Amino acid sequence: MTDWTTRLIHPDTRPPEGFRSLVPPVHRGSTVVFSSTAEVSDDWHHKDGYTYGLYGTPTARDLAGRIAALEGGHYTFITPGGQAAIALISFAFTRAGDHALIPDSAYGPTRQFADDVLARFGVEVETYAPGLGGEIEGRMRANTRLVWCESPGSATMEVQDVPAIARAAHRHGAVVALDNTYAAGVYFDAFAHGVDVTMQALTKYVGGHSDLLLGSVTARTEAEYEALGLMHARLGLGASPDDCSLALRGMQTLGVRLAALERGTLQVARWLARHPAVETVLHPALPSCPGHALWQRDFTGSTSVFSIVLAAPATRGQVAAFVDGLRWFEIGYSWGGVTSLAVPFFDLHRTHGPAYDGRLVRLNVGLEHPDDLVADLDQAFRAAGLPASPAPLAGASDGSG
Repeated sequence: MTDWTTRLIHPDTRPPEGFRSLVPPVHRGSTVVFSSTAEVSDDWHHKDGYTYGLYGTPTARDLAGRIAALEGGHYTFITPGGQAAIALISFAFTRAGDHALIPDSAYGPTRQFADDVLARFGVEVETYAPGLGGEIEGRMRANTRLVWCESPGSATMEVQDVPAIARAAHRHGAVVALDNTYAAGVYFDAFAHGVDVTMQALTKYVGGHSDLLLGSVTARTEAEYEALGLMHARLGLGASPDDCSLALRGMQTLGVRLAALERGTLQVARWLARHPAVETVLHPALPSCPGHALWQRDFTGSTSVFSIVLAAPATRGQVAAFVDGLRWFEIGYSWGGVTSLAVPFFDLHRTHGPAYDGRLVRLNVGLEHPDDLVADLDQAFRAAGLPASPAPLAGASDGSG
């Protein structure tokens, strides 16, 4: 008779089949069990099967398939964070002796990865003005292998002429990668505009509730799939099935959340554009934002993150007092969740464009009522000793601004 301790691991009982649910199941596992030795494989090429949990369980593969379909890509790899997605692309398409270009407005960790990691491996990374457009051709070299875009930039919000950049880069044989997190993979059709590889920090809009860390990298063709898949496996970029399940849940409400976030954010941004304490509102849907005409041409919507520049001569102390005085805006990084956030960029560095002398504050508008957010901003301006708004607060969310 089989010992009871063995039966704990190899039970005779099985649950009945036929259970169906509206919720995608969560599959956890490292070891993949094979039916016979003939099936044993440790190959990362797993479009039609499974070899090891690191390369994706059904939960991760379900999420990857949905992201690829959403973006219109060939195949998607899930990573354990947005920065892991940046690293995957950078390692997959560069090697020692190569040259890469990234916009001066890129996400800070993208630049830090270039300076602290790629440079150590002999890859020269050069920044370019985000508004360069097709003139980037003058920055291309014989060894330029990768051109990054981020449109809009995640702090200074410049919208790039991605199609023009892609055409120039492709004439020189370079791969074009885009951080498409702002558009959630839907408001900007990256592949239709010439991009080869996209990434998102799924942490933000797809997750939507500030409770997971995930990234995605989507390939346009089989060639990019091969380069990315090899590096994904070698770097061991497995993602948590539990986080993937949260992202799958988030995708179901992505449409209604994006619509609500766009409405609320535009109402707040338009009110701020009239406020005497604000010099500039950097929101792609407003004419005051660099690249606004490109946003009108290429995008089908806007999202929840934008920046404001407080009017000179606002001091660093006043900027800090304004942010500290906010009630409904929490202080913190990231964006795309249901909670409004504010963070100052005191030490913003720009080589090709204004750094705004420490007066830039990035806002993420959440799902709070816009009237409450406007009132909160107004009282924080007053508390910081900044000019008060002469505009009435009532009706801030009536669509008139």
